[in-house]
Amino acid sequence: MFHNKVKSILMLFILGVYYFCLPRTLFDTPYVTVLESAEGELLGAKIARDGQWRFPEQDTIPEKFKHCIVNYEDQYFYHHLGFNPVAMVKAFMQNNKAKRIVRGGSTITQQVIRLSREHKRRTYFEKLVELILATRLELRYSKDKILNLYSAHAPFGGNVVGLEMASWRYFGVKPNQLSWAETATLTVLPNAPSLIYPGKNQSVLRKKRNGLLYKLYERNIIDSLTYALSLEEALPQKPFNLPQIAPHLLSKVTQTNEGKRLQSTLKMELQQRVNQLASHYYLQYKQNEVYNLAVLVIDVKSRNVLAYVGNAPTDQWHQKDVDIISAPRSTGSILKPLLYAGMLNNGKILPNTLVADVPTQIAGYSPENFNRTYDGAVPAHMALSRSLNIPSVLMLQQYGIYKFYEELQHFGLKNINKHPNHYGLSLILGGAESNLWDLCKTYANLSSTLNYYNTKEAYRANEFSDLNIYAKTKLDFGSIKQQEPVLGAGSIWLTYNAMKEVNRPEGDEAWRFYDSALEIAWKTGTSFGNRDAWAIGTTKDYVVGVWVGNATGEGRPQLTGVGNAAPLLFDVFRLLPRSSWFVTPFGNLVEEDLCAISGSLAQDNCPKIKALIPVNGLRTKTCSYHQLIHLDQTERYRVNSGCEPVDKIINKVWFVLPPVMEWYYKSKHADYQVLPPYREDCIISSSISMDFIYPKDFDSKIYLTKDFSGEVQPFILKVAHTQPKMKLFWYANNEFLGSTQTFHEMPLKVKSGLYFITVTDEAGYEINRRIEIINE
Repeated sequence: MFHNKVKSILMLFILGVYYFCLPRTLFDTPYVTVLESAEGELLGAKIARDGQWRFPEQDTIPEKFKHCIVNYEDQYFYHHLGFNPVAMVKAFMQNNKAKRIVRGGSTITQQVIRLSREHKRRTYFEKLVELILATRLELRYSKDKILNLYSAHAPFGGNVVGLEMASWRYFGVKPNQLSWAETATLTVLPNAPSLIYPGKNQSVLRKKRNGLLYKLYERNIIDSLTYALSLEEALPQKPFNLPQIAPHLLSKVTQTNEGKRLQSTLKMELQQRVNQLASHYYLQYKQNEVYNLAVLVIDVKSRNVLAYVGNAPTDQWHQKDVDIISAPRSTGSILKPLLYAGMLNNGKILPNTLVADVPTQIAGYSPENFNRTYDGAVPAHMALSRSLNIPSVLMLQQYGIYKFYEELQHFGLKNINKHPNHYGLSLILGGAESNLWDLCKTYANLSSTLNYYNTKEAYRANEFSDLNIYAKTKLDFGSIKQQEPVLGAGSIWLTYNAMKEVNRPEGDEAWRFYDSALEIAWKTGTSFGNRDAWAIGTTKDYVVGVWVGNATGEGRPQLTGVGNAAPLLFDVFRLLPRSSWFVTPFGNLVEEDLCAISGSLAQDNCPKIKALIPVNGLRTKTCSYHQLIHLDQTERYRVNSGCEPVDKIINKVWFVLPPVMEWYYKSKHADYQVLPPYREDCIISSSISMDFIYPKDFDSKIYLTKDFSGEVQPFILKVAHTQPKMKLFWYANNEFLGSTQTFHEMPLKVKSGLYFITVTDEAGYEINRRIEIINE
């Protein structure tokens, strides 16, 4: 009885040792990081940490390779339990007779064990260990799984490991695309990878390959025609390079998913064609010493990244490995639509609200328009479509930097992370940095917000989510709610309508006259010093973002968003399926009477038009520019009851801008009518009739500059008056400087110091400025 118990315990112990003798993880080796397209095509791979090209194992291997490897290495593979006694005896006898190893009797299963136990000496004891582990492996895995393990870890010469890498390296295709001859060639390589190498030992390699092909033919696996044609196929002569179709995205995913096989959301054909466009434009732009660019294409509905070009195909000296898509760069004007949309959404402006466009100084900050001209007053939507800087700065001042900064945080622009006071009003003109990823994400989220509202008349809690690059990941946009996530659908739609009118690149100006024209809401940006050129556009279905510049931050003349980034943007959009324009979100808009000229809510004196505005637009101010004035019978002069009988006074509505706005506005609008002057016998109203154009602030500090000859240049004082024929008189510290009429400009060339400037008109109206002159 006791002996039986001992035997039972011993048997259980042996079974336990046998059960646990095979490691849970058979191969603890680093793998190549593999990136595939949405269709499963290879986009690129990054070498494993140990310097080996070893792909992660596949779930399946090609049938051709199964036939080849079994017939070449282990004919009875599907019939044994891990080892083949007959083969082992034959190998022992031949090796013993030759006094060296001339034949191996290992099965494929035993070879898998040997590969997993690398660096072990090939002894008979090791052979016994392999035999035991092989039987255990047969119990754990299916035959196909064992073949998968073999095909993933067999050596194929040099640092090439595994069938998949060998197929790409020696034939430039996937394993399932190999012919019978190509499969047979790879099958014989692991047998002696250091001896037989493509391009060398061709006669030995051909003999082994043809011998395997004959076995396949003899065993009716291939027919005579296939056999004959296979014998004629050439052997590989030189290695192929792996595809590198999205190298920067590969580097990005390797940071968090090293050694894995990753299926991305990229569309292979689109990615390749965008690569071609990037290469084409790079060859053009490098003539102007612009060496870098980036392109990102997003599917609005899913937020999937469809194309990812992290940099131009430049060289090592121009930072070819830098991924520009995630690099923070100066935003230029690219944030202006977000400010416009925010102000619409919060009832601060309407699309046609007139915004001042005049020389401006705000706490020492003097923004300028790109073309250094002024319109006096411009509708807000036109200020956006023309990307005017001064109206944008004045709009941000009205909206509030803190309010706008808070919205940018909701959009997820992570590089705008300093205190709002750090940026000031320059925030809207490129004073902050962002990256192409976050900006494209923002516009994709806004477009999706609008699309979803038009479907459900509601919003989703997680609408502002990150972009997705993995095919197996589906974003969760959260529950349905009535509260808008950041901006309402109506404000987004009106903003996109304004962005649709942005001037197109040269050669595409007549786009709106063609039925097939691309309707795109888009915006460009150019940073200070021509360092960054941006273009981001959206349709109902896609967002495309482009950046052009130098990764080093070096600016180049003529580098602009509209001239460099926009042409590439539109060429990328032409690769995408056509999209219809965004549906009007009537549920988030109201129709209201607006002033036809000022764009504000209409008052009684305004010429009226009907227009759709955001619901919160009802909170905006009514028009303040239309006034009821009193004229004499000739309608050439203004009068009042003190100089004209009431029954003879003609009352008329007149559009009147403030003096400085009027001074610039009338030069751009021939139909603008200046207020008639008061008749000489009338008491003139005390309403403001003139103002300084420059300097704008009451207290200003002015630095006088020198010309090339070293002469100090005078400082030019400028004033606008509503009465063109009115004469003005100029004084500095009570010293008369002179008088002007029609064009009111006065040069001032004085020593450094404080000066009190006074300007009076013939009617006695007076304006003042205090300035500090510095000419040293």
